[in-house]
Formats: sequence, C-alpha cells, structure tokens
Amino acid sequence: MKNKTISAMTQWRHSIHQHPELAYQETRTAQLVADILIDLGMEVHQGIASTGVVGVLQSSASNAPKVALRADMDALPIQEQNDFSYASKHDNVMHACGHDGHTAMLLGAARELAKEESLNCTVYFIFQPAEENEAGARRMIEEGLFDRFPADAVFALHNMPGLPVGHIATRPGAMMAAFSTFECRILGRAAHSSTPHQGVDSIEVACQLAQQWQGLGRRHYGADEQALIAVTQIQGGTASNVIADEVVLKGSTRCLTTETQKTLAKTMRETAELVARSYGALCEFSFEERYPVLVNEPKCTKFGISVANSSVGIAHSDSECSAIWGSEDFAFMLQHCPGAYFLLGNGGDEQGGCHQLHHPNYDFNDAILPIGAKFWVDLVKQFSQFDSLIDE
Repeated sequence: MKNKTISAMTQWRHSIHQHPELAYQETRTAQLVADILIDLGMEVHQGIASTGVVGVLQSSASNAPKVALRADMDALPIQEQNDFSYASKHDNVMHACGHDGHTAMLLGAARELAKEESLNCTVYFIFQPAEENEAGARRMIEEGLFDRFPADAVFALHNMPGLPVGHIATRPGAMMAAFSTFECRILGRAAHSSTPHQGVDSIEVACQLAQQWQGLGRRHYGADEQALIAVTQIQGGTASNVIADEVVLKGSTRCLTTETQKTLAKTMRETAELVARSYGALCEFSFEERYPVLVNEPKCTKFGISVANSSVGIAHSDSECSAIWGSEDFAFMLQHCPGAYFLLGNGGDEQGGCHQLHHPNYDFNDAILPIGAKFWVDLVKQFSQFDSLIDE
C-alpha cells in the first residue's frame, strides 16, 4: 500500500470522525465518498436508501465476474469522551463503531484499484447508510441494489477490538446473531400498598416474568441453538404507597438460527400469558424481528480466508472463529447474494486505546487502515480465481 494512499485514508478517516452523522443523515459523508470516487474516474450512483453511494469500477474483460465490497457510514448517538484533535464536533454523536475506518479503507482500496490498467472483474463499492439498528442494507436492497449491481458475491469487513492488530477472522455459516425486540404490557389492578390483597401487583408479575424469560434459552434450546433474552427496561408504578396496575417490560433477543428466532416469539408470548394468568393479570405482548442471522456462504468464506492467508499471512488468519452475539444488517445482503463477513483486528487498549465498540472512548486504529485496504485489493485481484482457490 503506497504512502500517499495511507496518508489519504488517515485524513479521510479523521475528517469523517470529526463530522459523524446518524442513520440516513450521512449527507456530508456520502458526498465526500462520491467526490472521491468521481475523482477516481468511477461511475457513481448516489441517493440509494437516501444517502447510500455505489461506485462502479468496470472491467474491460468480457463476461468478467462481479464482486461487491460493502462499508457502512453511520455513527452512533453517543457523547464522545476522547480529546484528540479529530474528536467529534457534534454533541451526542460519534463514530464509536469504526464505520469511519471502514469507509476510509474501502475508499483506499478503490483508489488503488482504480490505478490498475486492467482488472479481471467488475467491482461495486457499496457505501451503506444506517447500519446501526436502522437496517440500511435492507432498504438499499428494497431500492434495487442487487438488481442494479448484480454481484456474484458480496463481502464486508468490520474492525474488532481485542483481536490482534491486522488479524483477520471469520467462520462459515452463522457468524452473527439474529436480533429481535419485544414489549410486554402487564395489566394488573391498583390498590393501596397496605391492602395488596385487593389488587393485582403488576410489578410482582413483571419480576416473575423477567426471571422466567431469562431461563428460556437454557431450558428450551440446545447447545447449538442458544437464545439470549435480555429484559432491558421495566417501567411502571406511580407512588410508593400504590400497588402498580400496569408495567411495561422491553428488551431484546439474540439467537444463532433462523428457526430459533421464529419460535422465540411464540414461546415468550405463551410464558407471559401463563405467568400473568397465574396472578390474575392480563398481558399484551409484541415481538419484532429486526435483523436476521448473518450466515456466511461456505465457498465465499473459504475464498476470503485464502485471500487473507496471502494478504496478512496464515499465522494472522482464522477460519473458525467463534460466532458473535452482536448483530449486523449485512445479514440482509447475504440473504440476497452469496458472500462473507470478516473481522479485522483493531488491537487492545495497550495498542492505541481503541476500547470496545460503542464505548465513548473508542477509536478506530489507524494502523489497520492499510491492512484492511490491502485485503480488499487482494480479494478483488484474486476474485477471478475464485473456483481454483476454493478447490485447493
């Protein structure tokens, strides 16, 4: 990776970090991306899913394969606590997940690939809005992403604090968990706290239900089909001497198979109704599937690891990492196009103070910018050899 490209990526990353933008508000970032791609001589498409951008680097070869590379652009509603020169200039908005780095790495790869006199494949550089809980990938697909840019495979790369700097890891099959949210309204009967027998204590019902839900994953699913149920909000009550007549529980679930995600709603609803009925209360339950399981296609995963072996070295690549219980809307892209998702080591606190994702002191490690960009360049250059590489 040339020094000028490394310097440019660092400047782009710091600029994006200083000016973070929330989901579907990434206008400055999207324009920066588009301007750079246009300067590189690419065909550029803007406004997909509001602020999404796709750059096209066309191969001159007839019937060339087509590969898509995706980076996310949005920030998080977090107040940054870093005090370095490029810290966020916007209150309660920061790049606490490294999307600034993902964008800069993909731009760096685009810059290097645009210099190639001939490529054996067409490349679609996808810059996606709204990954953080707003399903920007799904919206891009709904607006014709893969109809307009029919890739043979799609790949994504995400930094991972705690993983050694430059280490690339992935796994075939389920890589990241499905994510759903729920809300349950417990309807009891108010009473004075001195005469609880005259009412139905919705708080007591809610506490019992929360405990029952916590054990559902362990009781009803095996080791390969675990489910995590997290009650993250309990809201109710009006006074210290009044038995609450209504309580609302909210939270989220995560699991590693589509089948488990489908059955969780039914199981949780039945448990809520049973617990409420046992106390003489009623309940209203709703469940929303937000993100599906992220499933890496095995052949694409094997190809990506083959690239990583040559790009960062066999000692720094891992093809059987543990599944992650976090979620990613790149899962929607993998439902429509074969591909794979990779982790890129961001290092630990001793290697730049990167902290964990979504932490107010998090920062993307600039040292991995050239590593990630090189991986993308190597992947594109080797994509025409896909079949031979996975047969090795």
